[in-house]
Amino acid sequence: MEIVKLFQDGGPFMYPILVVFAFGVAIALERYFYLSKTTRATNKVWGQLVPMLKASDFERAFKLTEAIKTPISSVLNYGFSRHNENKRREIIEAAMEEGMMDAMPALVQRTHYLATFANVATLLGLLGTIVGLIQAFTAVAAANPADKADLLSASISVAMNTTAFGLMAAIPLLLAHSYLVTKTAHLVDSLEKAAVKSINLMVKD
Repeated sequence: MEIVKLFQDGGPFMYPILVVFAFGVAIALERYFYLSKTTRATNKVWGQLVPMLKASDFERAFKLTEAIKTPISSVLNYGFSRHNENKRREIIEAAMEEGMMDAMPALVQRTHYLATFANVATLLGLLGTIVGLIQAFTAVAAANPADKADLLSASISVAMNTTAFGLMAAIPLLLAHSYLVTKTAHLVDSLEKAAVKSINLMVKD
């Protein structure tokens, strides 16, 4: 298999690139499943809350958000907890903003590592190529003049494998990073819309 041969010919820098790629894939999968699960939970909880809010049954809504541990529950629970004390809009808005700040870290954590790992994989590939080229030219300097051209071309080919493998690791990680950032942004938008709609139903000016 070409990729296996490329890996075997690439030298010692292939292994740290592979480790970086493996960590990146693990994070990407964890984030994907977490965000997908949270999105489904958000839609489910919001579907349960809408009838309660339209019926002005804020006590049931508060109990529901208090019992379920999801980002949307955390955000809205802050607002519902302030509703009985003071129905002023700015008080409830401030409470939900506080809830959003509490919910955000769980939504965005670790995703930024994917871009970092992609850059590290690329740089490791380039470093491996440079080290390989240094070794190649050092070996060629002491080689038989008749064999220099063949030896140099073969050495350069091997050295370039690390750059290729680094890019093969970096590109999927960058694509995964972009996808997860977009998915997170959509989820945050959903939470903000739910908060605004809840406030509008709670405080009817």
